Amino acid sequence: MDEPVVTVVGLRVAYGSVTVVRDVGFDLPPGGALCLVGENGAGKSTVLRCVTGLVEPSAGRVRVFGAAPDGTASFWRRVVTTVEQPSWYAGLTVREHVELVRLAGGDDPTDGRVDELLDVLGLNDLGDSTPDRLSSGERQRLLLATALARPAELLVLDEPEQRLDSAIRPVVAGLLDEHRAIGGSVLLASHDPVFVAALDCPVIRLHSGAPMPDDPGRPRPDVSA
Repeated sequence: MDEPVVTVVGLRVAYGSVTVVRDVGFDLPPGGALCLVGENGAGKSTVLRCVTGLVEPSAGRVRVFGAAPDGTASFWRRVVTTVEQPSWYAGLTVREHVELVRLAGGDDPTDGRVDELLDVLGLNDLGDSTPDRLSSGERQRLLLATALARPAELLVLDEPEQRLDSAIRPVVAGLLDEHRAIGGSVLLASHDPVFVAALDCPVIRLHSGAPMPDDPGRPRPDVSA
């Protein structure tokens, strides 16, 4: 069996006397997907930040591609995340942002992938706009376009469906399925049960920083589906 892309064991994160993540563990295989669900404050984003090395766990172990996430350029060549708020470049259009990311990832921005993403995410008519002129939902679609424009083995997405209308959410689920079909893996958090169902992947339900007692996957679900 292939080595997991992500392994989390006994993860705990505390800020002072407040524990926000407790006893979380899972394996994510190549080509697999896993979704963290739960109410606001349950620790979903914190788990994602630990996996991407943006937060240091108080206890437990996190391994990505067999090593601790270290934030190096080689790590980020293999991982794309939407956990942190993006910084848009003043003066660059929507299309230029996606092309820039495609080029930085080592691919040809004229190979058709940029056009495909702008089309399926409904950004074609906004290609010459700048991000500051977009609505929050349009900026979310741009964020997803830039995330998917750069080749990566692992996508770590924090509520990718947020601020998207109901028509575009299945499109995003389909793009994530395409990523998995070519061997990529997806770790995400979501609030939308319809979106989660469309992904058809295992779920870990967090509550008050811990897996729910009735979660059949606790503490280490089988995410090979």
